[in-house]
Amino acid sequence: MKLLVTGITGKVGFNFLPAFLDEERFADWSIRAICNNRTITHPAVEVLRASLSDAAAMQSAMAGVTHVLHMAAVKERPDLAMDVGVKGMFNLLEAFRACPTARQFVLIGGDCSVGHIFHKYVAPITETSPRRAYRGCYALTKVIEEVMLEQYRIQYGINGCCLRAPWIMEKDDFRHVLSFRSQFGGPPWSEFFSAEEIERLAQLEAVPLLRDADGVPLQRNFIHVSDLVTAILAALDDPGADGELFNVSMAEPVDYAQVAAHLQTTRGLQVVDVPTPYFSNWLDSAKARQMLGWRPLVDLEQMIERAWAYVRPADDPRIVWYPG
Repeated sequence: MKLLVTGITGKVGFNFLPAFLDEERFADWSIRAICNNRTITHPAVEVLRASLSDAAAMQSAMAGVTHVLHMAAVKERPDLAMDVGVKGMFNLLEAFRACPTARQFVLIGGDCSVGHIFHKYVAPITETSPRRAYRGCYALTKVIEEVMLEQYRIQYGINGCCLRAPWIMEKDDFRHVLSFRSQFGGPPWSEFFSAEEIERLAQLEAVPLLRDADGVPLQRNFIHVSDLVTAILAALDDPGADGELFNVSMAEPVDYAQVAAHLQTTRGLQVVDVPTPYFSNWLDSAKARQMLGWRPLVDLEQMIERAWAYVRPADDPRIVWYPG
């Protein structure tokens, strides 16, 4: 078996590779990685330097491949998002359907395809809930990827599986999600506070307690990268994943009130209410638990404690890679 991977230099890819190599059932598999802006040097990985927008390169990359794991993504960069999320997906699928050895295409999607906190759902979000992208090119590309994979199965009968993940955490990510000093992701604090107030809250190391549009503590979906990796391993080469879309998330959404209470109790941090226009939603992973036998292991307390206990080494600077 030969696995073709995109996005291997990203957060998920960095954690996926050692787990994949340690898994006994993949012992006789080989790996080929498509890299563009960044690359990897590993004795177990054959690297092909190419852009996903290069159709001829994707045809070459697919030679002898049995499985594809597509993780590459670009955030709010319109000049690159279409090349990766639309043209790149199309090129990969075209090469896959024409490849005589191809057996399974696994896509890592995101809950931005259902709008995460930007759209209101009156019930838990399942795999049959409507896709509703929020503003921007990134969410649009994630909707297009899901639909394109679905349609290729209808048109050509390919074996495609999508794992739809929410915000992915590792190392000290979750601490920076809650930081007024060096924020990771959103929402931008400048939408709610003046620059002077942000600086004051940063000095206090205060914790935000986000409230949703109804005034109750916001509930948002997250997943630890280690749990996403186990979901990928569970779906790879599983006949039960054929043609399926799976939500993969923590067992319950993160409740910002519970986060604030834990950090106030364990670390004495000051809590600051932040009213927002966002919506609480629950990404339901019951289907993945039932059909893949997958269970998330990192709960809220563990995610908080891992983030606060993590000490970043000098040779691992905090860099958030968006394009490529």
